[in-house]
Amino acid sequence: MTDITDDAALPERTFGWWDMWADPGSDPREAGGPYSGERQTLVRYLRDRRLTLEMKCVGLDAESMARRSVPPSDMSLLGLVRHMAEIEQYWFRRVMAGEDVTAHYTGNMAFDGAKPDPAVVEDAWTTWRAEVAFAERFVAEAPDLDVLGTGDEESDPTPLREVLIHMIEEYARHNGHADLIRERIDGRIGQ
Repeated sequence: MTDITDDAALPERTFGWWDMWADPGSDPREAGGPYSGERQTLVRYLRDRRLTLEMKCVGLDAESMARRSVPPSDMSLLGLVRHMAEIEQYWFRRVMAGEDVTAHYTGNMAFDGAKPDPAVVEDAWTTWRAEVAFAERFVAEAPDLDVLGTGDEESDPTPLREVLIHMIEEYARHNGHADLIRERIDGRIGQ
């Protein structure tokens, strides 16, 4: 095991393009643009946060995806992808659509089950993409952002607007974690 206090054992910090890891000309995220309404703005910000998570994992093999951040944390990029699939499923399928679905991962299995196995990595991405696709369809078909979720008996009905804002916050928080984990793996700096 690498001594985390030994700076010589750490990867060198690298940048893909000057001080950013994605060339602005090929970055699929939108940098903004003219205001086009509340729904489009929230959808764009959430889409960009989802793309950021994908971009932070580009080019990594199963071992790197499953590599833990720092002891005693069980956080890894693979665990984050699995966790975000859980979060997408919970908010959009269970809370908003009222579906009675089985959780993809129970307890802390999103992180504990993040093993360095290519099949586990592929399954995590497939699961996450399916949940994102469901969420995107749900939002696109909703008549407005005041639509209330029908699931989750433990709380008052939740408006779609609040779920979108929460999801942006959830991705932003975990993309910060992903930034540090990726830098720890190969020195690649995020943006």
